[in-house]
Amino acid sequence: MSSLSDWYAAALGVPPYPYQQRLAAEDWPDVLKIPTGLGKTAAILLAWLYKRHRHDAHTPRRLVWCLPMRVLVEQTARLARQWGERLAAAGLLSRAPAVHVLMGGDVAQDWDTRPEDEAVLIGTQDQLLSRALNRGYAMSRFRWPLDFALLHNDAFWIFDEVQLMGAGLPTSTQLEAFRRRFACAVPCRSLWCSATLHPQWLASVDFAAQCPAPRLAALQEDDTAFPQVRQRIHASKQVLPLAGADNSKQLADAVLAEHRPGTLTLVIRNRVRDAVELFETLRKREDTPPLCLLHSRFRPADRAAVLQAALAAPDAEGRIVVTTQVVEAGVDISAATLVTDVAPWASLVQRFGRCNRAGERKDARIFWLDKRIDREQDARPYALAELHTARTMLTALADAAPSRLPDTDAATAAHAVLRAPDLLDLFDATPDLAGADIDVSRFIRESDDTDVQAFWRNWPGDAPPSDMSGPAREELCSVPLGDMRSFCRKRDCRGWVWDTLDGAWRKAERLHPGMVLLFRDADGGYSPLAGWKADSQARVPVIPPQEERAASVALPALDGDPLSHAARQSLREHGERTTAALRELLAALGDPVPPSCLPSLHTAARRHDWGKAHPVFQAACMPDDTSDIWAKAPMMRPYDRPGFRHELASALALLQTGHDDLAVYLATAHHGKIRLSLRALPNESAPPEGIRFARGILDGDRLPPVDDMPEVILSLACMELGDSDEGASWAERMGGLLETWGPFRLAFWEALVRLADWRASAEEV
Repeated sequence: MSSLSDWYAAALGVPPYPYQQRLAAEDWPDVLKIPTGLGKTAAILLAWLYKRHRHDAHTPRRLVWCLPMRVLVEQTARLARQWGERLAAAGLLSRAPAVHVLMGGDVAQDWDTRPEDEAVLIGTQDQLLSRALNRGYAMSRFRWPLDFALLHNDAFWIFDEVQLMGAGLPTSTQLEAFRRRFACAVPCRSLWCSATLHPQWLASVDFAAQCPAPRLAALQEDDTAFPQVRQRIHASKQVLPLAGADNSKQLADAVLAEHRPGTLTLVIRNRVRDAVELFETLRKREDTPPLCLLHSRFRPADRAAVLQAALAAPDAEGRIVVTTQVVEAGVDISAATLVTDVAPWASLVQRFGRCNRAGERKDARIFWLDKRIDREQDARPYALAELHTARTMLTALADAAPSRLPDTDAATAAHAVLRAPDLLDLFDATPDLAGADIDVSRFIRESDDTDVQAFWRNWPGDAPPSDMSGPAREELCSVPLGDMRSFCRKRDCRGWVWDTLDGAWRKAERLHPGMVLLFRDADGGYSPLAGWKADSQARVPVIPPQEERAASVALPALDGDPLSHAARQSLREHGERTTAALRELLAALGDPVPPSCLPSLHTAARRHDWGKAHPVFQAACMPDDTSDIWAKAPMMRPYDRPGFRHELASALALLQTGHDDLAVYLATAHHGKIRLSLRALPNESAPPEGIRFARGILDGDRLPPVDDMPEVILSLACMELGDSDEGASWAERMGGLLETWGPFRLAFWEALVRLADWRASAEEV
């Protein structure tokens, strides 16, 4: 059998460091703390692949890489694909694992259809944590439960560069604690990593109780035997204060004075607007060498061009790169001179790693802006106390070689903490009576640092035409929600959003995280050189459509189950096919269902569409042949009853014929539209007074006998609070299931039935 050294030789062309060998050979740690530039990404990905190849039972089949910034997602995805392809080409893997990307403007739509396959899922914490909280950004609400299920079962979460996660960090630890508390159908685990991680950062209230002593993996003495490791951790970088640079003009003068021809000077500002202002100031100077600006608020194509220029070897004049926190992690850039704002110590350590990165220079210098900050608003996006602590540490620091840096302070900012009742409330995806959803943004990012996506087009007339396509990834720019609100208010320009109900573009009334906004090119707000620039009045260059452009994003289908449509199938035929598909899926996953629950899953698979025998559904099928009861039809007309849901009829029929609550739930939830809550919707037509109704089903509706299923007169008595003639209420039954099995197992079994239904629907007749 091939060795890990063979894998590294094929993927990277170098041997593994000792810590990389330990990671692949030993049990997974909880925390990985490795200095910058020592191959942490390769260590994790190759260890995961190597352990999966050796059938390690403690290594889940989905690698979920959660990153705080888009630029890190792009780079990690590129490396994952590259290394997987090299290993496959060398014959070490039968095929490279699929790599799916989830970030604003680039959201993989089909990763959740093959849970039995190995896959790498790489995304921003906005996209991944929102899905893990059952409120996925930029996706159909009816698909939320499926992603929730697969991210909490058979998934290995990697939380990378945790010093940048903010509110997402305690959410990540709390979710891991709840997976341990409530149990998963297939084991799931997490790994937190960074060059500056302090294990105490993980001590959120429930995780501290579940895992009081996280297992730490770090460099050991045998790692320093490698010359490359030794040179990097002892790379000298003189640290000097830079005073008198209180505005962009003064800072530009200082940067030009300290820049050395033929070298790279890196200037890191804490805020995008400060970086843009310095960039614009330097652009106006005739003595400025080649210059570029890099931050997170670019369209992908523009950012790629800037990044390529920033990473290119400097010419005789050298180069100045003005940037923000985006270079703190994952960007392999090495400057001879670094100028930085004061930032929290963990961030400064990351920034220092972008100066003399490989230890190749003897004259590397780091300048920190010695400017007193006394107001919280001037310290943003950081806390004032964090900056004061870091300034004190900088004053005492003469050399920023990694081996000389003091440890990171264990203190972290306070954030909203997800508790078990919050998670259980989020399990039900039904909006409240006012049509609103629980806001999860406080558990993902700070409220003023949550993004929307913007793109620019031109069109004749006022409103965009209804046949205008949604944006492709290369058109989208991430914008902080607060900045976008200010831009729209000052320009009296609200932007346009796609209305899935009306199938048309409409003016945005209320902005929320994850929203995709269309602007006319004349509205301004963006520059290819400077990225998002709210005060720019210039017309925004429109990215022209390409013939083979990636599919439009962020306009999720209203139905949320496009794979459930099929050619005509009878109710009996579809039930049999779904049961067969479920058996195959269970076998491929290693039978992850307890024997006591298997009959319920099989019943749900066989009977999940029983409610389609209802006359309302059969009429919508427009059957030419009325001699059979149909479950699938290639064309459907609108239901005679608004809001009609056949799965509720299925659940009521199962309930009234003595089937257990788990089978009832699984049949109810197989489209993600009815789960724990059972009530009528505002668009339903009310029947005569006194008749219960919900989701297009009326008390007393009749399901005719079909196959071996009897005639059933449907009763909605379970809608009422307390027991009835039909037994316990719907709320009590569903709440009991959630309490018995927990959210993660229940969601996973629900996903299996749903996927089996999709596969049965996709079969040729």
